Amino acid sequence: MAATGSTRLISHFQTKEQEQYGAGWSELWEKGESNLWDRGFPSPALTDIIAERRDILSPLNVDGSRKRVLVPGCGKGYDPVMLALHGFDVLGLEISKTAVAVAERYSFEQMQNPSWENFAKGETKDAGERGTVSFVAGDFFAKDWEARLPDDQKKFDLIYDYTFLCALHPSMRRPWANRMAELLTPGGLLICLEFPLWKDVRLPGPPWGLQGVYWDLLACGGNGLISEGREDTPPSVSDCVQFVRELYTKPERSYEQGRGEDMLSLWRRQGQEAVF
Repeated sequence: MAATGSTRLISHFQTKEQEQYGAGWSELWEKGESNLWDRGFPSPALTDIIAERRDILSPLNVDGSRKRVLVPGCGKGYDPVMLALHGFDVLGLEISKTAVAVAERYSFEQMQNPSWENFAKGETKDAGERGTVSFVAGDFFAKDWEARLPDDQKKFDLIYDYTFLCALHPSMRRPWANRMAELLTPGGLLICLEFPLWKDVRLPGPPWGLQGVYWDLLACGGNGLISEGREDTPPSVSDCVQFVRELYTKPERSYEQGRGEDMLSLWRRQGQEAVF
């Protein structure tokens, strides 16, 4: 994220309380200022791991049905489209109806004629059967959008988080983790492209620095309100810990805004044994 965009976002949210954050992001969409955070193409790190680790990220369940994916804060729909092109049934969630309309236009074009940014090196555009992609407007923490889904589609096998947690007020971090666990099926996977890791966690956002925050939230059951970005705290085994980290790797490719420090983590929702 360019310094000017980061400064603009910090200024925009400086006086906003937790309950005003959703409206704050909607205001920026309505003003046509999505360029402050828009990347322009799907995450290279996510694209690569989806292509390379089909053993753990297959688009199909053991019964042959398609896995359902949720991408909260999906922006213009880049990652949902890429995932659908790789065989998943994907729902993109955005706080703004304007954002949903933009994402729907983008997905309509890309599902017919996808760009090469949707594929990893060595893949072809017809490498496998495609899934579906749709979008819904709503507040991730509320139940209204969830209530509009069919009963058999209210849980997800996979959720992807990139610039969603870093966009939230720090006081919303524990509710974020609880909501992720609530929306995932037992044994489901939460994939996080951890960003920004170069930013001091004590500095104002968004984007808020997240070094050590995912570990504190998901492995230790903390509230994510840490003063140092450390991961030397042993994982907790208490009842409040709902995830186990099963993969932690530095992606070969990521957005330049990550300054070479992005990490990709994969967390399994507890409830059944891991398959790898």
